[in-house]
Amino acid sequence: MKTTDANASGNFAVSPYLACERREIYALLMLSAGMMGAYTFNLRGGVFCNAQTANVVMMAVAIGQGHWAHGLYYLIPMAAYCLGSMLSEMLPSPVKKLGFLRWDTCLVAFEALVLFLVGCIPLEAPHAIVQITINFIASMQYNTFRQMEGIPMATTFCTNHVRQVGVALARIIRQKDQAAVRRGLAHLVMLLCFFGGGAVLTPFCSLWGARAIWLALIPNGIVLCRLVYADRITEQGLLGRKPAGH
Repeated sequence: MKTTDANASGNFAVSPYLACERREIYALLMLSAGMMGAYTFNLRGGVFCNAQTANVVMMAVAIGQGHWAHGLYYLIPMAAYCLGSMLSEMLPSPVKKLGFLRWDTCLVAFEALVLFLVGCIPLEAPHAIVQITINFIASMQYNTFRQMEGIPMATTFCTNHVRQVGVALARIIRQKDQAAVRRGLAHLVMLLCFFGGGAVLTPFCSLWGARAIWLALIPNGIVLCRLVYADRITEQGLLGRKPAGH
C-alpha cells in the first residue's frame, strides 16, 4: 500500500517506500560491505568478518582437533555479532522517542565513525581488535536493513543473493515469471556492488595500509546524507513508521 510523505514545502508526494528502503541505499551499503570484507581479508588477518559461518566452522574444526583454547576464542567474535544484533533490536525504540532521526540513520553515522577509528588502528595491533569491531557493526547493519523496496535483502554478505539469482532464473525459464526478473536483477545488482567494493578497495590496501578502510566512508557518507535529508525534510512526519521487515 502506498504512503504519503511530506516534503520540505509542506506538499505531499506519493511514495511506497521509506528512504532507508530504497534501492540506491542498499547498493551503497553493499558497496561499503564489500570494502569491509576486502579490508579484513587483505590487511587484518585474512578473514571475512561480515558474517559468522566461517567462525562457527573454524571453532568446530579447532575443537574437533582438540585445540580447545583456540576453538573457544571464536566465541568472542560470535558474541560481538550477537551483541550487535541485540542492540540493533533494543535501540530503535528509544531513538524513535527522541523524534529527531531514525535509528537507521543513527546506525550509519555510528558505522562511519567506527570505520574512521578502525583506520587509525595500526596494522601492528592485534588483528582481533579490528575483526571483532567489524563483526559488531556488520551485525547491526545486517539486522537493521532488511528489505529493499519490498524484497528481503542482506547488506553484509552474498550467499542469499547468489541463491536468489538462481531461483529467479529457474522461475523465469519455467514459468516466464516477470516478477522474478525484477527480483533476480535486484539481487544481481547487490552482488555486483559487493564485488565492486572489494575490487576497488583491494589496491588501496597496499597504497594506504590501515587507512584503506576510509574509502568505505564515501558510500557511507552518501547514505548518511540521504537519510538525514529524509529524516529532517521529506519524511519528517514518518519517523515513527517502521521499515518493512521489522
